Amino acid sequence: MGVRRAMEMVLTEANKKEGPIATYGPLIHNKQVLELLESKQVKVANDLSEVKEGTLLIRAHGIPPSQRKALKASNLKIIDATCPRVARVQAIIRYHTNKGYTPVIVGDKDHAEVIGLMGYGDGLAHVISDPSEVNQLPDVDKMVVVAQTTQNEQTFQRVVDAVRQRFPDALIFNTICDATRNRQEEVRSLAEQVDAIVVVGGYHSGNTQRLVQVAKAVGRPTFHVETEKELDKEALAAMDVIGVTAGASTPNWLIKDVVQEIESIQSRRETYMGRWIKMAFKFLLFSNFLVAAGAFSFSYAISTLMDKKPDILFPMLTFLYIYAMHVLNRFLDKGASTYNDPERAHFYQKHRFFLIITGVLAILGSLVIGAYLGFNVFSAMVGMNILGIIYSFNIVPIRIQHLLRYTKIKDIPGSKTLAEAIAWAVVIAGIPSLAMEQIEWLAALIMFYIVLSMAYIRSAFFELLQVQGDMIVGVESLPLILGEKKTIFLLKCVILSAAVFFLVSPLFKLISPFSYILVLPLLSFAYCLWKYEKGFVSPGPRVEFLLEGTLLLGGLFAFIWQGLL
Repeated sequence: MGVRRAMEMVLTEANKKEGPIATYGPLIHNKQVLELLESKQVKVANDLSEVKEGTLLIRAHGIPPSQRKALKASNLKIIDATCPRVARVQAIIRYHTNKGYTPVIVGDKDHAEVIGLMGYGDGLAHVISDPSEVNQLPDVDKMVVVAQTTQNEQTFQRVVDAVRQRFPDALIFNTICDATRNRQEEVRSLAEQVDAIVVVGGYHSGNTQRLVQVAKAVGRPTFHVETEKELDKEALAAMDVIGVTAGASTPNWLIKDVVQEIESIQSRRETYMGRWIKMAFKFLLFSNFLVAAGAFSFSYAISTLMDKKPDILFPMLTFLYIYAMHVLNRFLDKGASTYNDPERAHFYQKHRFFLIITGVLAILGSLVIGAYLGFNVFSAMVGMNILGIIYSFNIVPIRIQHLLRYTKIKDIPGSKTLAEAIAWAVVIAGIPSLAMEQIEWLAALIMFYIVLSMAYIRSAFFELLQVQGDMIVGVESLPLILGEKKTIFLLKCVILSAAVFFLVSPLFKLISPFSYILVLPLLSFAYCLWKYEKGFVSPGPRVEFLLEGTLLLGGLFAFIWQGLL
């Protein structure tokens, strides 16, 4: 939590581009992240004299009171990103030191957090890291013991046992961060189920080193890597099941790169057919054929809601348009995908020619079908394709771009979720209405809202999974504007309102009773959101397949419904 919070604070400030920004010491112990921050013009200042103007951010590790006093006396804008859990330990030491206690910190004396904690002990604090060091402590009447927040839980308990034997009246505060404790316990549990553990994280990261120690203590082969290039592929190829964990300072994209590289290692027991199926699945997913198929399927389902036999041309029109826009706009939005989904970014680079050609052909195909369906449909498709293509282009003249904050439609905060949902609703529900001899406006509006809701839920859910990459490149997505909790609440409201339309509209014979069946895909979205809220969903192909599969499910139900009529 503290690391993520500090990263969000520094990235938010850097994306404002309001002047120089520096962190007081390295923000986190991860070389790749520090290189990323440097590319965002965020510098590292190891001394106050190195910063003359702008903003200085106190990192999550915290600093001693003397340094904090010096910062307040400067003319710099100060952002305090000290982890709240570290701040609690600082408060415990300060309070009990003022009460005459001698503070003892269980941790690494050279770690930035511990250096900061010692400052709150008025020169009386002692740092120990092993039970054998307890005998070196001075004889005192009152002692308070705390832990570095990333300390090994078992080591802390052994030190505490030794302290209690010598100082029975010592006050003990287990200040190890819950996330650190939980992660270490998870590694112990994971090690019992796998043949080897890969720990991803900086070599100088204290909490990452703890995870390595925990995994080795269980007796499992353990590989500590910073990037996927350092994996011992030959050794891992002999394993059946590999466990992967990561330090708190390891960003998502590095973890994904390592997992991708491990998955690419051919196990000695993996069959050719199994490997081929996995590759085919990822091709469909990364090429956007799967999302286009989901749109095709849902378009078929919406036609069924109109209580008529679906015309396959409209779902085909939807397939071509959605495929083209997803492919071409991903090429125009390289930054976020590099961090949100490095495997997909690599896929796009590798298959660049094929994807661009098929994307252009899809646009042409949608226009041909539109022309066949009539002038109104053709005109609408021309407009939709133009809007879809210029979404990621600068639409403001170069000479005045410096005067405006937003020069592209996609730069408008929260625009991606809504724009994508509107595009889906227009193509799936709006354009087919143009081909009708007489438009049933109320039914058409209901269809439009249903598609808008489903597409909005899908798009916003993906944005929840992509927050880290969006923040790095400065994309003001819906979760970054509203926050995670408010975004989840908004999606719950959208799901509830869509459910009302699904359940009530057939009662007034505005849409087909098939609407009751189509509630099931909506419940699938609700289930995914619940799993995410409980922390059971993480970014990756599986959850993406589940979300796209929800739309495919709607088309399958519609096909069965049509067969029963």
